[in-house]
Amino acid sequence: MINYNNRKFRIVHNSVNGQLDHDFTFHYYQKDNIVYSDYSGGNIKKGHLLGTVEANGRINMSYHQIDVNDHIKTGRCTSVPEIQDNGKIKLTENWQWTSGEGTAGTSILEEL
Repeated sequence: MINYNNRKFRIVHNSVNGQLDHDFTFHYYQKDNIVYSDYSGGNIKKGHLLGTVEANGRINMSYHQIDVNDHIKTGRCTSVPEIQDNGKIKLTENWQWTSGEGTAGTSILEEL
C-alpha cells in the first residue's frame, strides 16, 4: 500500500466544472488506511477530504467545502496513483458533485 502521510500534491489539471485551480496544494495525512486533508485558498474558504486507501494505493474519498459565497458543496472521488520515473506520485481523480448540479469531472494532481 502507498503511504500518503505528509505528501503534498498540487493540481495540474481540473475539469471546467471543478472549483479548484492550480494554486491549490493538498497536504495529505494518513493513519493506517485512512487518508485526509484540509484545504483552502482561491474561492474556497475551507474544504476537507476523507477517504480510505486500498492495497493498490487507490483512494476512495468524499469531500466537502465552503466557497467565498458561503455555498456548501459535497462530492465523492476515486484517485488512482501512478508512480512517476522520479519516484513521485501522480493522482488521476475521477470525481462527482453530490450536491448542486451533480456533474462529474477529472483532476490530475502531482506530488511536490
